[in-house]
Amino acid sequence: MTDIEIARKAKMLDIKLVAQKINIDEKYLECYGKYKAKINLNDLDKKEGKLILVTSINPTPFGEGKTTMSIGIHDGMRKLKINSLAVLREPSLGPVFGIKGGAAGGGYSQVIPMEDINLHFTGDMHAIGAANNLLCAAIDNHIFQGNSLNIDKNKILFNRCVDMNDRALRTVTVGLDLNKDVSHENHYCITVATEIMAILCLASSLKDLKEKISNILFAYDINGKPLFVKDLKVEDAVTILLKDAIKPNLVQTLENNPVIIHGGPFANIAHGCNSLIATKLGLKLADYVITEAGFGADLGAEKFLDIKCRKGNLKPNLIVINATIRSLKYNGGMDKNELNQNNLEYLKKGICNLKVHIENMKKYLDNIIVCLNKFSSDTLEEIDYVKKYVEDLNCEFEVCSSYAKGGGGAIDIAKKIVKLCENKKEFKFLYDEKDTIKNKIEKISKEIYHANKVNYSKEAIESIKEIENLKLDKMPICIAKTQYSISDDPKKLGYPKDYEITVRDLKINSGAGFIVVYMGKIMTMPGLSKTPAYENMHIDNDGTIYGLF
Repeated sequence: MTDIEIARKAKMLDIKLVAQKINIDEKYLECYGKYKAKINLNDLDKKEGKLILVTSINPTPFGEGKTTMSIGIHDGMRKLKINSLAVLREPSLGPVFGIKGGAAGGGYSQVIPMEDINLHFTGDMHAIGAANNLLCAAIDNHIFQGNSLNIDKNKILFNRCVDMNDRALRTVTVGLDLNKDVSHENHYCITVATEIMAILCLASSLKDLKEKISNILFAYDINGKPLFVKDLKVEDAVTILLKDAIKPNLVQTLENNPVIIHGGPFANIAHGCNSLIATKLGLKLADYVITEAGFGADLGAEKFLDIKCRKGNLKPNLIVINATIRSLKYNGGMDKNELNQNNLEYLKKGICNLKVHIENMKKYLDNIIVCLNKFSSDTLEEIDYVKKYVEDLNCEFEVCSSYAKGGGGAIDIAKKIVKLCENKKEFKFLYDEKDTIKNKIEKISKEIYHANKVNYSKEAIESIKEIENLKLDKMPICIAKTQYSISDDPKKLGYPKDYEITVRDLKINSGAGFIVVYMGKIMTMPGLSKTPAYENMHIDNDGTIYGLF
């Protein structure tokens, strides 16, 4: 059966009953029908649970199942009568209609109602897009109405968004037909890459959300003075649009176990983690919280550890590195359309990608387990090879079969995780956020990406000077780069070394509290493939959907 057929056959519990499993009273729920709810609960007095981060090796274009594994581990723990909770990100419509598909897990490790979660869900993405675009409208309206702030229309730093892959919007000109000298070049980014999304995911409360929004640097005036959202007096209106979106969402797995889903920044062009509010709520509700960070450990995990943990004072107890045999073969140079074929040669060539992520994660926390996300095409010979390779690196190893078996296929990894969480290991950051921008970039580039030299474009040098002049340089770094390689070149697979990396430009996200660094040819607005997923979708007259995932 397909993922959607499996999801439709599931017997869903009323969300109020699901909430009872983590001791949330009905009065704290704002229900969206019978099977989805917002949690309106802030104050809980309970000892915090243990935090487990699920990350991955560099993926194939199809994704490697971090969400599937996270759900499987959670279901496995629940089968063992352990009070666990999965806290995940919300899917973006871009991948849903593009190539990668949804982000609600797969097989028998899914969150449901899957179709709702992958589409409009509780409206969070739309609220974030509306808030972002209200701010853009306010900027252009201010210019049109006389421009008392003297906004330099050629130095507007805040851009419009839409939650869809649409390369035609990468560069646009706005205000052409207004009969005033107000037109200027602008561009769209995908909603999940916006600063509003980052702020929602890093805010600690509604008050903090508004304060962060007010501190967004949106432009410079004609004299080079920085302008912030509070200068436009629009921060309250923007926050109003997010008053419900800031509340975490409660759903369930196929096995009726509670899952919190909230926030959805991409990890290749944003910081790649679910909201801080959701994670902290989860830690108050459960003894074990399983969360994920997008794409490979060089992106999502690095940002989770250096940005989210720093901002939220979080200390993970264990890092799980998700690996798949097909991704290891892909990193060895095997054609993406042949990855289901048995080929030990390509596996041996690409397994170095797993090694680099193990080495990198141990720089933060020396408590790691590699979990092989098992596909039906994997052979015993291939699995045994990966197991021995990992154990020879003095690292724990386990196989997860939750895609095919649900929580029952994750019992062994669940038991190991509980045991490993008892290890008293010290967590540390990779760099000091008070260091210079260049030193922070070079630390990540050399320690995580293993480049031997960092080159800076003229634009990057100028941006660094601007940020330093604003005295906003003492913030963490959020690097935007390709997800397919630890480098800035998607063709450098495996474990590239002795290469140079290029910083193209930088942008200050003063509201979110980090500096975005653009490397290589990364785009903040993805494009659709030649054969996008939407071509295979169909909806019947009764509303039944086919081919969505």
